[in-house]
Amino acid sequence: MASILVVDDEMGIRELLNEILTDEGHSVVSAQNADEARKARENLEPDLVLLDIWMPDVDGVTLLKEWSNNGQLTMPVVMMSGHATIDTAVEATRIGAVNFLEKPIALQKLLKTVEQALEKAPPKELFSVETKTDIKADGSIQISSKIEEFIVEEAESNQAEFNLSYIDLPLREARDLFEKAYFEYHLNQASGSMTRVAEKTGLERTHLYRKLKALGIDVGNYKGD
Repeated sequence: MASILVVDDEMGIRELLNEILTDEGHSVVSAQNADEARKARENLEPDLVLLDIWMPDVDGVTLLKEWSNNGQLTMPVVMMSGHATIDTAVEATRIGAVNFLEKPIALQKLLKTVEQALEKAPPKELFSVETKTDIKADGSIQISSKIEEFIVEEAESNQAEFNLSYIDLPLREARDLFEKAYFEYHLNQASGSMTRVAEKTGLERTHLYRKLKALGIDVGNYKGD
C-alpha cells in the first residue's frame, strides 16, 4: 500500500487519521507542524500528504508553496481544514494540491479522496535524482537522468516533439514544461474535447481546467466539446 504523511497540529486528528489509514493497510507518519513535516517529507518521501491549512507556525498553504517552489512537490497533496474559505481552497489547488477535505472528515469521503489522490500520483522514479553513466566507444562519458530517459521514451512512443533543453532547468520548471507538452498533446489527440482529456488524464474537469490555466494553455485555441 502507500506511505502517507499526515500533517495536523491537532493530536486527535492525527491519531484518528493514523488509525483509519493504518487499518486500510497504509503506512502512516504524522507531523504536528511545518518543521516536522519538512523533515518527514525528506526522510519518508511519501506517496501522499494530508496537509492541514491552519497551523500555528507556518500554515499549510505556505508549506505547499514552499515545496512547489523548491521542486519538492513530487507527491499529491490533499489539503484539510474546518475553516478554509473558497479562495484558500482555490489558491491551494492552483499551487498544486489535488483535493480538499473539510473537517470533520467523513470516513468514506476520506477513503475515496485518498484513493483518487494516489491514482494521480506520478511514478516516484520519474523524480529520482539517480543518474546512469555510460562509457561510449570513443572513451567519452554520457550521464543521463531518469527524468530525461522518461521524456525521451514518451517522445519516441508518442512521436511528440519535446524540447530536451529544459533538462538543465530546475525540476519545477522542467515539470511544468513537460506537463504543458503532455496536456497539449492530449488536447490535440482529443480535438479539444475536455471530457475525453479528463478521462485520459484521470483528472476531474474542474481540476483539469485549473491545471491548464496554471500552465498557460488557452483552451480557446482548441475545439470545444
